[in-house]
Amino acid sequence: MDDLAEELGMSKKTLYASFAGKTDLLRAVLLDKFRSIAIDLERIASASSTDVLDSLHQLLACVQRHAEEIQPPFVRDIRREAPELFQLVQSRRRDVIQRYFGKILDEGRRAGIFRKDISTRLMIEILLGATEAIMNPPKMAELGLTPKSGFLTIITVVLEGVLTEKGRSRDRRGEKENKSRETRRERADRETERHGDRERRKERDKETRRPGDKERGDRAHDKTGDV
Repeated sequence: MDDLAEELGMSKKTLYASFAGKTDLLRAVLLDKFRSIAIDLERIASASSTDVLDSLHQLLACVQRHAEEIQPPFVRDIRREAPELFQLVQSRRRDVIQRYFGKILDEGRRAGIFRKDISTRLMIEILLGATEAIMNPPKMAELGLTPKSGFLTIITVVLEGVLTEKGRSRDRRGEKENKSRETRRERADRETERHGDRERRKERDKETRRPGDKERGDRAHDKTGDV
């Protein structure tokens, strides 16, 4: 709290006027993070995309971006020092999975991309069960996982298991299209870089040209013109 008050340029008394203690401050930070995640996921879920797999990939990319901010020591310390807030994290994570991935699974089953012989509720429960069993500090440390790698691996394994052949075909096609777009972008970047190199060489040639070069070149041109 001393460090935070100093960084914010305020007294600890002012800081404590808003937050009774470190636990309250941590709760506010966590709730703010989950609000940010919900806003991003809601934007993706409410977009008018008819491609279920594309929406799913966007959701996973969004989760990945947010998970990159979470480091194992942070999760370990919360579980040890503030177990009630660790429960809050688990509860909010469960809500996120049920709301946003449940919607995608429902849409995917209707589109024939996800298996219809497994209910959405059971898919979600399998996903939640794997997440809660693995996404805890002791198990992540044992398996050498980070919050990002662990969560994305669980989702990938579960979703791969419920894809139909139609879904797998479309997923492979989407991966090829993504790679093709990346290749075109890389080619464009290389061409831009080459163009920049040519322009830089021209500028260097101008700067290193000796003052007498232009005069000698003009005289040579005049003689050629006379001939």
